[in-house]
Amino acid sequence: MTIGHHLEELYGLPAFALPGPGAKAELPEPDAVAWRVAGDVYDADEEWDDAFARFLDTVDTTRVRALIVGAWTDAYETDSSAVIAALLAARDRLPALRALFLGDLVMEEAELSWIQQTDVTGLLTGFPELAEFGVRGGTGLEFTALEHAALRKLVVETGGLPVEVVRGVGGSDLPALEHLELWLGDSMYGADTTVSDLEPILSGTRLPALRHLGLRNSEIQDEIAAAVASAPVVARLRTLDLSMGTLGDEGAAALLDGQSLTHLGFLDLHHHYITEPLQQRLRETLEPAGVRLDLDEDNADSYENEDGTVQRFVAIGE
Repeated sequence: MTIGHHLEELYGLPAFALPGPGAKAELPEPDAVAWRVAGDVYDADEEWDDAFARFLDTVDTTRVRALIVGAWTDAYETDSSAVIAALLAARDRLPALRALFLGDLVMEEAELSWIQQTDVTGLLTGFPELAEFGVRGGTGLEFTALEHAALRKLVVETGGLPVEVVRGVGGSDLPALEHLELWLGDSMYGADTTVSDLEPILSGTRLPALRHLGLRNSEIQDEIAAAVASAPVVARLRTLDLSMGTLGDEGAAALLDGQSLTHLGFLDLHHHYITEPLQQRLRETLEPAGVRLDLDEDNADSYENEDGTVQRFVAIGE
């Protein structure tokens, strides 16, 4: 699986792509949409910073609530530093900004593992009123532990998440955070997180408001499920997402044998390797209590090596 579609919404607002230079399209009200500002990755007719300057000059940005950063030129070899600098330089012109997504690139622009990122912490410290922040691409990505009183949703989408990012998130004080979603990825693409690195998140000590936890797209999904089965944070969750990874019978059994999950509204396990008997046990245990389950196998595939071992794959690595 790859990412084939741009974001359709952010902060509850429909995404709207800033029309190209010279376009005559009528623009929506500034606060009615999530504005997507993008250049071109290859042979750019318009660089991202030019598109952003045109956005600042064309739209009443004092009313803009949500902003999606799309492609920048040579995103497969040039990181997002210049984009971040431009956003921070314009922060006084974006006083109402409450949601920001950095790196809304799809497969035709750059595979997930190709997107070059950098330290994104400055965006959160520079926009202390942000309620939602998302970033796509793990190569070069850095996230330093911080305090942020307003952030309610944090999403990090990667095919291989550096452990220092996980530690940075786990070490942050985020008292308002309700939704945390981390795509941990595959070691072939830089994933090096262990379950012990997730302990500060699973304890929930710095995340008192957390209601949705997504630890997704991981090649150690069974180990994560076993840790989640006894994690203190789970008792306060409404939704739990362990999808897109290599979850099999071992992880499913750990979930069934651990703390009760019947308080959840939704348990997302799609793209999995759980056999039918364990799937049935999950249904019989959780669905009568009102838990909605996603057990769609999706495109989960496996490969048997010459030595007889079976290799499983995360949904998105490259």
